[in-house]
Amino acid sequence: MKLLFIIRKFTFNPKLGIDNPALVISEDTETDVPLQLCRLKREQGQGFGFHLQRQDGIQGHRVGRVEPWSAAERSGLRKGHQVLEVNGKYVHHKEHAQVVRQIQESGLQLFLIVLQSEDYERTVSKNLDVNSVVSAYHGGICTQPRLCHITREPGFDLGLAITPIEGMKSSFHVNVVSEGPAERAGVRSGDRLVWINGTMVSTLTHSALNKIVKKCRDHLTVLVIDSQSEQQFIHRNIPILPCMAGSHNLPYRPKTLHLAQGPHGYGFLLRQEKLPPGRIAHMLREVDPCSPAERAGMEDGDLLLSVNGEPIEMAEHEDVVSKVRQSGQQVTLTCISLSGKEFYEKIALSPLLFYEEDILENKENRKQNQHSGPPCPRLCVLNKEASGFGFSLGCVQNEPGTFISQVTAGSSAERAGLCEGDVVVQVNGYSVEKEYLKEVVRQIMCGGSSVKMLVMDRSGYNAGRQSALPNNPKIQSNKVKSKNTHTNSDMRMHCWKLH
Repeated sequence: MKLLFIIRKFTFNPKLGIDNPALVISEDTETDVPLQLCRLKREQGQGFGFHLQRQDGIQGHRVGRVEPWSAAERSGLRKGHQVLEVNGKYVHHKEHAQVVRQIQESGLQLFLIVLQSEDYERTVSKNLDVNSVVSAYHGGICTQPRLCHITREPGFDLGLAITPIEGMKSSFHVNVVSEGPAERAGVRSGDRLVWINGTMVSTLTHSALNKIVKKCRDHLTVLVIDSQSEQQFIHRNIPILPCMAGSHNLPYRPKTLHLAQGPHGYGFLLRQEKLPPGRIAHMLREVDPCSPAERAGMEDGDLLLSVNGEPIEMAEHEDVVSKVRQSGQQVTLTCISLSGKEFYEKIALSPLLFYEEDILENKENRKQNQHSGPPCPRLCVLNKEASGFGFSLGCVQNEPGTFISQVTAGSSAERAGLCEGDVVVQVNGYSVEKEYLKEVVRQIMCGGSSVKMLVMDRSGYNAGRQSALPNNPKIQSNKVKSKNTHTNSDMRMHCWKLH
């Protein structure tokens, strides 16, 4: 069996892709799919210089106008390109607004995998799966780089040693002290050092690198990757950038404030100010005591980052005010302290790049509210990602009704608020309380890349409906292709993983 993908600057080796679960080989084929890599780097206060177009009724994201002399034009990005991947994440199936936000939150660097318009149309006309094409390009399995923030400790210092790799210019690997600050921050012995405090190490000598470490005082932020994954990136000419990092423990996390307008408004002043060195910022000022703003956690001097999930850092003041007013009686603001903003600027990253709402805190709040009033359904909106929705459904065999049996950490399901044990009440507005598992799965799949699920906490559902699911059942773990069954007092449970 022969499979050949002809990619610019890269010849696909079938042995690297044969174990990739996203790659399905059914017959001998030979396809020409010239994917293109675009690395964009902008200056502070400037944009990337291109527009992403929404295509009504058509999946995908098309590049519109590309501004002359912009970072986009210099990278090779052109009008008509289809954007398939943003910062190492497959986005072809995602909602347009979600992809736009992902680009806006990339900081000063952005990495895209794109396909020319005619090549994309030819790929679709041949019924080739776009995700499989991109997966085949990446080849073997490799891990994402890790962005690690290390705090110096007495007796340990930073807990790492940086050593040049013999015969390789400006290449370094790290060794860590067991249970030291670096190891606890996520650095592993043998990792390759890629980036340190905002500077790529490929531009540094060993002596210059040592000076940076000595000047770091109490904190150091590094980007590292294991050596095997580094070779995969190099082999495919893919840069290793902080915006691709898969784990992090950075300080100064942004906070999201949910405000409901009171009789005297929200209780704060939004002001545009000029901060050194001459940059413009949208500041939250004069927070009234006992106002909705203060109760939500707003502090005087916080910098506004987004309104209702939409980044506003480069927006005009009047536009930001308009967005808040158009929200009506409720608005969601994401902000960060001034010291936090200065930290992210120092390492040349956007505060929104790794930001997610505190999911654990939301879960804890839901647990505390279980006994504070009548059971309340929750509407969870999920957007399908490359790895799927990120949850599994469970049911009692031969009985109607389904529940959430498993939620993948960091997945779309977790971010939307799904919890293990939740009972599924509706899917996309369709009542499924009395439906069997197969029909519930069908309803979810009919939603395509997005699904709205109305769920209830199991204890609340049981109390309100008097139709309890079995207590503490042994739930079978299943990944669609194998449906093993466990028994417990003649009660068999089935689960279905949503891809």
